[in-house]
Amino acid sequence: MELLQTIASFIVAIIILVTLHEFGHFYVARLCGVKVLRFSIGFGKPFWSMTDKYGTEFSLAPIPLGGYVKMLDEREGEIPADLLDQAFTQKGVWQRIAIVVAGPVANFLLAILLYWVIFLPGITALSPVIGSVEPGGLAQRSGLEAGQEIVAVDGQATPTRREFVEGLIARLGETGDLLLSVKYSDSDLEYEIVVALDAWLKGSEAPDPIAGLGITLFQPAMNEIVVQQVVVGEPAANAGIVEGDKLLSVDGVDIKAWQPWSDYVRARAGQAIEFELLRDGSQLSLTVTPRAKTDAAGEVFGFVGIAPEPVNWPEGMLRHYEYGVFGSLWKGVEITWSTSMSVLVSVKKLIVGEISTKNLSGPITIAKVAGDRAEHGLLSYIEFLAMISVFLGVFNLLPIPVLDGGHLLYYLIEVVKGSPVPERVQLVGYQLGMAFVLCLMTLAFYNDIMRL
Repeated sequence: MELLQTIASFIVAIIILVTLHEFGHFYVARLCGVKVLRFSIGFGKPFWSMTDKYGTEFSLAPIPLGGYVKMLDEREGEIPADLLDQAFTQKGVWQRIAIVVAGPVANFLLAILLYWVIFLPGITALSPVIGSVEPGGLAQRSGLEAGQEIVAVDGQATPTRREFVEGLIARLGETGDLLLSVKYSDSDLEYEIVVALDAWLKGSEAPDPIAGLGITLFQPAMNEIVVQQVVVGEPAANAGIVEGDKLLSVDGVDIKAWQPWSDYVRARAGQAIEFELLRDGSQLSLTVTPRAKTDAAGEVFGFVGIAPEPVNWPEGMLRHYEYGVFGSLWKGVEITWSTSMSVLVSVKKLIVGEISTKNLSGPITIAKVAGDRAEHGLLSYIEFLAMISVFLGVFNLLPIPVLDGGHLLYYLIEVVKGSPVPERVQLVGYQLGMAFVLCLMTLAFYNDIMRL
């Protein structure tokens, strides 16, 4: 059942993202008077197709790793004289540029729309307050203390934990000063702490920036962990855990707070864990083996499928934000822009070796994350779609021949020099670009398989 959900979630994501991307090319090509021969979702021999009144074949193919729009093009064969004016190659350079960038632009617009849907009802988020500091760790050596709230990272405000983590991610693999603005909850006085980074988490597979800083974020103390929800079909339910059970210990270790308990389970995917429980006044022992799941960063973790009773957060730490119709739209623009910049920074760091190529993920990891997000609800899945749509838009704009960005590069050179780039040069570029993309895909597939 889980496998079917993962596959279905992945296919739905691919259909939505690829269709919107290719529709951007298709729509602008039609506006520019270019004849579109085929609009395909998927690669390979189509298993379904139809042709519209303009002669465009719309098809679905079995390999769900992308799609394409095939246009009338002189480079692919002789064109009848009566159709020559509808060829892509006969259009002006600015029209060709518009057609090429329309696909990535469609992805960015989709991301903005999806983020708008997420922010429209308002969001509730936690402030980044330090719960504990690792002895001898980077944070302690820099002067960070439990109870401090991180209000800014390198001058960028961090009202929620999301912004805090994004600020840390931007510094992965770097050497230099990380500037943190902090304050205590009972004071409005802010002061700055400088954390000296030295190739911070460089080469780490699936780096955890919070743990790498040497801190944990605040979690309210719990006198007991009471199970409020048990997911049917997951390891906890299969082992016999039921709602209302009190968790006493794991593998003989007493754990009173949810976060350390969760960390213990997450670190033991596929390993049997002995749970001590209290049920109706009687103590019992059950063995649970967490199944492996993959998060958005590609990290594999253990999951048993239970949730505790909610805890009471201190006043002011749980924050609700309302944005309104237009404010939510602007927030969508901001998140799309910041995510795009983060992707570009990550690409640069991969190239110069500041972060490990083991962080590259392929379709298997994406499919697993899609399934996990769908399992966590519609808004979580929508956020996943928005994030992948941004990735797709940015990746396609990279100046690599065979990608949209490679075509764009050629056309911009044409604008500057006043004549097209020689076809021989373009051909060599396409061959090199294809080899690079294939190597990248092979590495991503390899990483996926190793995670399995």
